[in-house]
Amino acid sequence: MCISNTMNKQTQEKPESSGTFNDLGLSAKLLKAVTDKGFTTPSPIQAGVIPLFLKGTKDIIGQAQTGTGKTAAFALPLLDLIDPKKKEIQAIVMAPTRELAIQVAEEIQSFSAAHAATVQVIYGGNPMHTEIQGIKKHPTIIVGTPGRIQHHIRTNVLKLGTVKYFILDEADEMLNFGFRKEIESILELTPKQRRILLFSATMPKSIVDIAKKHMKEYDVVKVASKEMTNESITQKYFVVEKRERIDSLMRIMSAEDNFYAIVFCRTRYETKKVAKALELKGLSVGAIHGDVDQKKRQRILGNFKEGSLRILVATDVAARGIDVSNLNFVVNFTIPETYETYTHRIGRTGRAGNKGTAITFVAPDEMGKLRFFEKNLKITMKQGTLPDAQIILQKRQTSIIERIESIIDNEDLSQVQDIAKMLLDEGEAHNVVAALLKDAYRGQFDPTFTKENFSSDSIEETPNRRSRNSGAKPRAQFRGSQGRTPKKGSGNSKNLKSKKRGKNAYASRKK
Repeated sequence: MCISNTMNKQTQEKPESSGTFNDLGLSAKLLKAVTDKGFTTPSPIQAGVIPLFLKGTKDIIGQAQTGTGKTAAFALPLLDLIDPKKKEIQAIVMAPTRELAIQVAEEIQSFSAAHAATVQVIYGGNPMHTEIQGIKKHPTIIVGTPGRIQHHIRTNVLKLGTVKYFILDEADEMLNFGFRKEIESILELTPKQRRILLFSATMPKSIVDIAKKHMKEYDVVKVASKEMTNESITQKYFVVEKRERIDSLMRIMSAEDNFYAIVFCRTRYETKKVAKALELKGLSVGAIHGDVDQKKRQRILGNFKEGSLRILVATDVAARGIDVSNLNFVVNFTIPETYETYTHRIGRTGRAGNKGTAITFVAPDEMGKLRFFEKNLKITMKQGTLPDAQIILQKRQTSIIERIESIIDNEDLSQVQDIAKMLLDEGEAHNVVAALLKDAYRGQFDPTFTKENFSSDSIEETPNRRSRNSGAKPRAQFRGSQGRTPKKGSGNSKNLKSKKRGKNAYASRKK
């Protein structure tokens, strides 16, 4: 980590903090709140920012990867600096998306009980009357998105004349989303003596320009590049054609014991398409993008955070602010436009001491962009190899055995005991079990299972997802060559068409 002073251009190198929060100058009440949350050692960005914010007078730029504790880095000293007895807005925290605004507000509130500070979160999609009532109660801290903050300013509900601290979180993403004009117009309405804290994972020219225009003397706290490249994240890329990405993703998931992931897409259309394709494969998938209303977004995110939903397909904008500590995969279904966006995406995994894997799909003609990312981020990604059929089959076998063992140990089998005894009377036990497995997982253990069979047209019914309609087919999963769904243009497809034509002709003659 390094701390740079903009006045004398000196840079002081500091090792990663090995101390505790007791060394940073926080009050006893906040130290207790930190301990109660289970925090022990401050992260590099926290160790650098907290003392400067508490004891200094300068503005601050903090640069560190997503998931390194930036929120606590400003929230903890902020709570020590504001006066909760004064019923006025003393700090404003601006975030690029509603999800991040909610997350930041919740993080501040988790510490604020120690100082009785009040926090009001405001964002698009939140009930307007609730926000207006909250602002009129004169909270000490406002957390919100640029558009909603501007709305309340225009309607004279929100006044910033008492603001002492102005904090921009995920500043690079805010500028990527086109909020520069809003940021600058809001900054202009705050007192000149206020302190500005700007936090970002990357430092593009646009942020430097804002710093020069609006910030006074400031310190830069930067997590060194070797610290920003999160060693707990394994970064892989797979060279696959665009039409093969769904099936490639399914192969990777099929070879994993626990796949808990965000799948990033570039556009709303692609997000919907990928989510639908995964649903058709029999998976429980949630999708969030600009067309999803707030109520549904909150329900999907709630299910995802609690783990009942294991795969979330999202655009970059929609996924901002999602904080799931045990997320073990991030998938770049399409390579992002910039390496800054790549940094933000992969920061969703490998958190809180856990290991994570970042997977990026690239077409052969996108390798130049991938190498550009590696060069600028000073990393080398590993090229991944898609798991072969044998690995996937072995994983299926292990999964089925574990599932059956779990049912034997944990579920009531009395309702099917009679038919089980009848089946055992008809044949040897191993043949009965084999017949039940073949009926339930038809084609999935066929020795001719090959990569060609593992395609969008190769789908099979999974026994535990049957429709309530007795005649309806269960939802789809992969299946091998036995009983494959006919491909368009195949002989079977022609036969089906011929039968359909014959049926229509019969109907015409009947008329």
